[in-house]
Amino acid sequence: MTAIEGVEVAIDREAVTVTASRPLVVLSSAVVGGGLATARAIVNLHVDKHCPWGDAELRLDAFAAGRGLPKPRVGLLTAAWTERAQVVGEHAHGISALVVTTVGLGNVVAAGWSPAAAAAPGTINTIVVVDAEVEPAALVNLALTVTEVKTLVLTAAGLPCADGRPPSGTSTDAVVVAATGRGPIVRFGGPISEAGWVVAQAARRGMTDGVRRWMDEHP
Repeated sequence: MTAIEGVEVAIDREAVTVTASRPLVVLSSAVVGGGLATARAIVNLHVDKHCPWGDAELRLDAFAAGRGLPKPRVGLLTAAWTERAQVVGEHAHGISALVVTTVGLGNVVAAGWSPAAAAAPGTINTIVVVDAEVEPAALVNLALTVTEVKTLVLTAAGLPCADGRPPSGTSTDAVVVAATGRGPIVRFGGPISEAGWVVAQAARRGMTDGVRRWMDEHP
């Protein structure tokens, strides 16, 4: 697996944590610290699927304090089993990327077709770290690229929504794209850009393995 200097990934039954020796530039849909921010720790915390959202920050802060995780932090919640997270690294075109994905497929939906519903803890949560200086617009590109990969992987798996339509994701997916701020300057992150290709390769492999494992365990 491709490693990124100064970035560590820890996986267990409580959470997936990504920590960095220097602050990362982060764009995310995270429930805590979402948007454009900086972070030295990214936490994907396992919770019960009936967990209330209102105390997400308190839960994440308590976990982070117990683990001694540095600030600032970005936090996600997931009902998927964090110990089964998929970690994939890729290096090409002078760019290294690390993708960590947790997968649960109990509530797949089709965007634009499935009705609105109350939110619940995330199921397909994806954390991307790129060892480069990524411009803000390219961070958005990369988030879109990862989302496209997710939909393609779900379509290939043939798992339908309740109404038979192919899914675009689950009802509560979240994505985090982080950059180290060193190395090559990345202005574009679409699927055929160099950075987008590297991230998409890692995301496809990790998501494919995660989806296959979930389906094998839920025949």
